[in-house]
This record gives sequence, structure tokens and C-alpha cells, in this order.
Amino acid sequence: MNKELEIWQFAAQRLQRDESVMLLVVAESSGSSPGRQGFKMVVAHDELCGSIGGGVMEVALVELAKGKSKKAKGKSEAEIVEQVHRKNSADSSGMICSGKQTVILFGLNSEHLKTVENIIHALENNQTCRLHISNFKFQISKNPSNKVDFKFEQNKESHRLEAVCDREVSDKLEKCGHRPLLNDDVSFIYEENLGYKNKLFIIGGGHCALALSEIMSKMDFHISLFDDRSDLNTLAKNEFVHEKIVIDSYENIGKFIESGANNYVVVMTLGYKFDEIVIRALFDKNFKYFGVLGSKAKMKTLLKMLEKEGFDKEKLNKIHTPIGLKINSRTPEEIAVSIAAEIIAVKNKS
Repeated sequence: MNKELEIWQFAAQRLQRDESVMLLVVAESSGSSPGRQGFKMVVAHDELCGSIGGGVMEVALVELAKGKSKKAKGKSEAEIVEQVHRKNSADSSGMICSGKQTVILFGLNSEHLKTVENIIHALENNQTCRLHISNFKFQISKNPSNKVDFKFEQNKESHRLEAVCDREVSDKLEKCGHRPLLNDDVSFIYEENLGYKNKLFIIGGGHCALALSEIMSKMDFHISLFDDRSDLNTLAKNEFVHEKIVIDSYENIGKFIESGANNYVVVMTLGYKFDEIVIRALFDKNFKYFGVLGSKAKMKTLLKMLEKEGFDKEKLNKIHTPIGLKINSRTPEEIAVSIAAEIIAVKNKS
């Protein structure tokens, strides 16, 4: 199951019982902070779902959130906590990863159930919606026009909070480098496009595609699989992708795949001839990642031939081939690991 969906389903289950829970969202992060923008968790009084990065910093916030979840049935009000992860900092969180993150805590109660259910419906149907959180508001908008995945703005004219919870928890937060900010002094807006932020297009439905689909299904990718063989057994076995499309010819693949800053393309067809057809069909499009499975010698020959025909050399050189990180992979599963690792490296490159 998609982790994002699991978090919201957990929240809905508790809200349906008329319980209150705390939603924790990493609004922004910098350096080597363990939690990244958009990381989420929902904390009930006796259980939690998701993660904002783990470690001692998460433990302290979970303790704070559990105490607050019991009080969230009233008027919901957001709280912002800034966490510093530096060993020699006066506000050190106890972690030495040299980073900083800002976390929003927002109390959800039965009044928010309909919004949470709308989020679940969108995610289950592979639709995108935009989450809006501010000091006192929690809502979504459907079919967002904003292409920017995240937005976070706040007014930092604030003071240190003297008491955010009981004294014992407050002291722990201070020692761990958490800096709660007064709600009266901090107005903020957090927005996020919920749903898959990346699209992976796998062209060719063989054994390597099956293994890659399984690995990538656990990450933030909407996966489309293409093949021109309707009776392929590995295509039938592939239950990990969001859509399977049988096309009449790879020459038409360009009709199905658009350029996109968050689009990733992996070509692993039956052979060299079909790889060439796909490269020609997609060459004029721009992707975040374009990789082709094939032997070093064959792909070198193919790219040289295309260059002689007038294909742009610089753009040819951006094609990842032989595909995947060099880990001496041999089996379909090992090859899938190497490809997935390369895709992740490209996705997370700053």
C-alpha cells in the first residue's frame, strides 16, 4: 500500500471513532535532516502511523503529540516546532546529522473527517489534490493548478514558547533542540500536492520490468507499463504497476508519454531493434531520467549511429546506458535494484 494513503486511512479510522489525533508534517528541511519536506505521521493517544524522520527528535515530538491528541477535540490550532540537528549547537536535538527541519503539529478531530476521506478518495483513484494547512485551517482543493509540489511561508517574528505542554515534556523538547513558536506570533501557510509526485514509464514488460515494478511500487511513483505483446506472462503477473498498456507498435510510444520534469523513462524491450525505435520516438521529449537497458557494446554502437544521423550528441550522452549503478548485477532482481538506485540518485540530486 502507498505510505501516504496508509497514513490518511489510519487518521480516518480514528476520526470515525470520534477520537482525535495529531497530524505531524515536515514543512521544510535543510542540510542532512532525517525528515524531508512532506514527511508525515499521525499520532493517536495509543498508536501512530508514518514517520517524520525517526530518531530521538521524533520520539520527543510523538510524546508531545500524544498529550495534545487528547485535547484536539476542541478548536484545532496548529503549532510549529523547529528542530536543529547539530552536535555543537546550543539547541542540539541530540542528532549530529547537521541539518534543520520545521514540523507542523495540527490537531484533527471529527470535524476534519470529510476532508480526510476526500484525500483518501483522491489517492485511491490516483488523483492529485492540494493540501492547505494554516494556523486554524485544514482543507484541500481538487485538481490543483499549482505545479509546485510544496509551498511553506511563515512570519518568524516570534518568541520562545514558555510552556507548550506539561513542564516535563517541555523540558525534554528544549534539551533536544526543539524550538516551539508562539501561535499568536506565527502565521503560516503550508501547501502540498498530495498524490504521486513522480511518474515512471517502463517500456517492455519482461522479467526485469516485473522486478523493477515491485521495487518502485513502494516509492512515490505512479508506474505505467507498456509492451506490444498482449500474451506475455510477466505482463499478466505484474500487479505492482498502476496501469498496463498494450500498444500495437513501439513507434507510437510517443503518444502515451509526455515531457515532464518529474517523468522517468526506463526502456527494457525485447531487444536492440525495439530499443532503437523507442529512442527515436521519444528523443525530442525531455525527461528527468531516460535510461535504456542493453549491453555496453550494443548501446555504444546504437548511439554512434544516431549521432551520425544528426541526433544531438549532448542529448544522446544524457541517456543512462548501460542502465543502473555498477554493482555487478546479474539476475532480474539485482538489475532492478541497480536501476532503482540510479533513479533515486537522480531524483534526489540537489
